[in-house]
Amino acid sequence: MNSTSGDDTSIRSSRGIQSIEVGGRLLLALAHIGRALSLKDLAREAKMAPGKAHPYLVSFSKLGLIEQDAAGRYGLGPLALQLGLISLQQYDPVRLATPLLAELAQATGHTAAIAIWGNRGPTIVRIEEAPTAVHVHMRPGTVASLRDTATGKVFAAFQERERVLEALAEADSGRSPAKRTLPRSFEAELAQVRARGVSLAIDSTLPGISAMAAPVFDVNGRVAMSLTLIGPSVVFDAKPDGPLAITLRSFAQMLSRRLGSPIPQPGV
Repeated sequence: MNSTSGDDTSIRSSRGIQSIEVGGRLLLALAHIGRALSLKDLAREAKMAPGKAHPYLVSFSKLGLIEQDAAGRYGLGPLALQLGLISLQQYDPVRLATPLLAELAQATGHTAAIAIWGNRGPTIVRIEEAPTAVHVHMRPGTVASLRDTATGKVFAAFQERERVLEALAEADSGRSPAKRTLPRSFEAELAQVRARGVSLAIDSTLPGISAMAAPVFDVNGRVAMSLTLIGPSVVFDAKPDGPLAITLRSFAQMLSRRLGSPIPQPGV
């Protein structure tokens, strides 16, 4: 006897269930706004009529995905909170980003790397070699210079200022971060990084090698990691609005969305 039900088949189908996708727009709207909304406002945010939205909200309320407050406004319910907590327990930005690293290297033809903020500052944790014959030798565990590398600059631009100053002080033989400020020229460069959404390092640490990095943000809007591309300067498209930058930002934006980032990707 075949125990596979019609419901199981529909779940596995790539076509999906349209009614669930339509109702899901209400949940997405609540997650995006971040506060309880009236039926009228919630329906408007989800781009549907209030009469169409109401039956979905009734069902979601029965499941605990949505609840109403004393004023009749709809907000996320206890089940949504439980799902969010479970998601946070499984949260591993590097694990999520690693499968995309090979795709990024293949799409750009350059070596791709993931860096996180470690005890000594930006630290390379994953590397995917370029699909071409030209490879850039780098190893996991390398600590990137905040001033001279694309990876370092992207963290310097988006990381909390106190942590950046502490890392710079440690790199400068333990000078007190409280007495340090960033040079104006470096501040101006970091402002450009924040506006463009990518940082650049051309022939800075190794002659003939260039790099570009983009930030990935977490659910709290903080920089969780950087995606970095490294390649020979003669074939490296270092334009901040060029195809390489567009591709890199799109991968960073994709990861930021998967990590639940509430802020738009800079430079997009």
